[in-house]
Amino acid sequence: MQKTQESAETLGLQVLGWLVGNDDLMSVFLGSTGISEADIRARATDPLFLGAVLDFLMMDDAWVIRFCDEHTIAYDRIMQARAALPGGEQVNWT
Repeated sequence: MQKTQESAETLGLQVLGWLVGNDDLMSVFLGSTGISEADIRARATDPLFLGAVLDFLMMDDAWVIRFCDEHTIAYDRIMQARAALPGGEQVNWT
């Protein structure tokens, strides 16, 4: 379990770095979350924040595809990583 969360956090950091390097998406991220660049630096290692970063990426399939293609990562890896971080558990209503 711990190894899975660690790899999910690593992927979350990769996504965060990718966002920071994409001015268009970074401005959308900042605007939609209300977070500041200083807050990003302060929370970059927080698993809850990294989960939110993955949630943001998954808002648009085109973003997921672009990130995964650029990093040679399977598309479903983003969702798997999100599930391994706090708040990403699947809810079963039955």
